[in-house]
Amino acid sequence: MTIEVRVPTLGESVTEATIATWFKKPGDTVAADEMLCELETDKVTVEVPSPSAGTLAEIVAAEGETVGVDALLATISEGEGASAAPKDDAPKKAQVKSDDGDAPAAKSGSGDEVKVMVPSLGESVSEATVSTWFKKEGDSVAQDEMLCELETDKVSVEVPSPASGTLTKIIAAEGSTVDASAQLAVISSGDAPAASAPATGQEGSHGEAYQTPPAGQGSRDVEDAPAAKKAMAEAGISRDQVQGSGRDGRIMKEDVAKAVAAAGKPSAPAPAAATPRAPVAAQDAEREERVKMTRLRQTIARRLKDAQNTAAMLTTYNEVDMGGVMDLRNEYKDLFEKKHGARLGFMSFFTKACCHALNEVPEVNAELDGTDIVYKNFVHMGIAAGTPQGLVVPVIRDADQKSFAELEKEIAEKGRRARDGKLSMAEMQGGTFTISNGGVYGSLMSSPILNPPQSGILGMHKIQDRPMVVNGEIVIRPMMYLALSYDHRIVDGKGAVTFLVRVKEALEDPRRLLMDL
Repeated sequence: MTIEVRVPTLGESVTEATIATWFKKPGDTVAADEMLCELETDKVTVEVPSPSAGTLAEIVAAEGETVGVDALLATISEGEGASAAPKDDAPKKAQVKSDDGDAPAAKSGSGDEVKVMVPSLGESVSEATVSTWFKKEGDSVAQDEMLCELETDKVSVEVPSPASGTLTKIIAAEGSTVDASAQLAVISSGDAPAASAPATGQEGSHGEAYQTPPAGQGSRDVEDAPAAKKAMAEAGISRDQVQGSGRDGRIMKEDVAKAVAAAGKPSAPAPAAATPRAPVAAQDAEREERVKMTRLRQTIARRLKDAQNTAAMLTTYNEVDMGGVMDLRNEYKDLFEKKHGARLGFMSFFTKACCHALNEVPEVNAELDGTDIVYKNFVHMGIAAGTPQGLVVPVIRDADQKSFAELEKEIAEKGRRARDGKLSMAEMQGGTFTISNGGVYGSLMSSPILNPPQSGILGMHKIQDRPMVVNGEIVIRPMMYLALSYDHRIVDGKGAVTFLVRVKEALEDPRRLLMDL
């Protein structure tokens, strides 16, 4: 008997939801009332329980899809036979025989076949691109050994092996796009074939399988990660200048970033032609290189253009005398680091100053939802960070409740993980306001672009000594230009200017932050 799993009632005025996560896959045994999946609406998260015991036969609505009330999500095969099916090896092997032809290939291993599925990609992410396979068909793999790397719109996701055995089939090749519930490969669990054993005289172990190339493959040419090839082309460095840290000396994108930093070269594209794109002469075409944009770069481009097309974006400017912050920092930085184990920088001052100003001008910390304005009674501060792969914005949650030491530690830790490509999707979502520091690259003045759906972003710039009039005298002061870009649909000019003035006042006299003035 087949039981249908449908979208439950979502609440008053809510007509649709998005499939956030499936906790079961087709073929899994489920119990009555066991949670099958999670739906996300505009307001709440809804869990969908199983209406009956049995086997999950089919998933109709995949992760990332939008469904209406009472839409069909999946079907469950009810009854004893259905419940026992996943434990019976015979049906599995019959399926392999129909897919791959002769049955002996499926039976050559001493264990069961294990599917390698796409892991959870995070909220609202429905697909990924297979960027790199670190194993090939026939290789021995250890449990939790990294098999491949996926690229999503925001982060790179590593896929570990769910079991020890032999990688018998790769289903999704490098460069292919897979959805959130797709199968990537098949592993025959159990003892690995002799041809795939580690090339050592010692007994094989998981550690040796991970550290030693397969027999006969020690001298093969190693294929570098596609992201690393692109980064090397952009930086203008050769493969010989990079020390690979991947398996068998494979060059990863992090290795390229380290090589660029060591050589003191900017990771920038080669100079572009001075004229607009036009028919190119044959001799010039041979010297061009066309590289496909990464998913991260495509997402950055799309979101920035959407921000320009959607928001009524304006920018207001001011300047701040950084002398007060610099004096306070110089006086206490050694004691601060000794007590808290963190370096006292400028970002904690700017974060505190922005939180202080957002309390007075809450519309800068709000967002539009249709015809409603949603005011946030908290501050999740996005700190923009440049990485070799592109701009990312990790979020410091409840920044208004954190101390200077807590802010400095979290900003430094997330900055390191952003450069290493280790941030999760959850760590880059939910921000209510953003700070961007172009000054670290030498920018004197710029107009930052909004990070939708936020209504404000503060741009920091280079600190530069300039002559200023103070108490009727010309003195040299360390000055910085500040820029606030804001959505004029929510924030009026008065509010934007007031916000920036409050940030200026707090930075020029940091004692105001302690007294909440």
